[in-house]
Amino acid sequence: MSQRHLSISLLLANAAAVVALGLPGMASAAYEHPTTTEQGVIVHPEHFISQKTRAQVNAETEAAMREGRLSYGEINYPWSPPATQGPGKTRQEVIQELLNETPAQRDARNRAMGG
Repeated sequence: MSQRHLSISLLLANAAAVVALGLPGMASAAYEHPTTTEQGVIVHPEHFISQKTRAQVNAETEAAMREGRLSYGEINYPWSPPATQGPGKTRQEVIQELLNETPAQRDARNRAMGG
């Protein structure tokens, strides 16, 4: 019998395989776990431990926005709910407006709507 020598490339390939096979196990340490149900995921809130309060996170985010450390997509996150403008018009009010508009107003509306 001949003795086999371990090559560096074989060791690196085995190390890569161990890391690749270990990644799903490390990912399952999150507080969301996949399931076979329709929901597809089950959440375990007790697995999530936050070290910061909501106020601390908001303060850090605002500081990052002021310093320009956020990427394009992150800076567009809505921080406060949009202000409500009160109750809208009823269906009858809208119909009445459409019936009472002048031809110039109708043309302007059609141009604005792309029609």
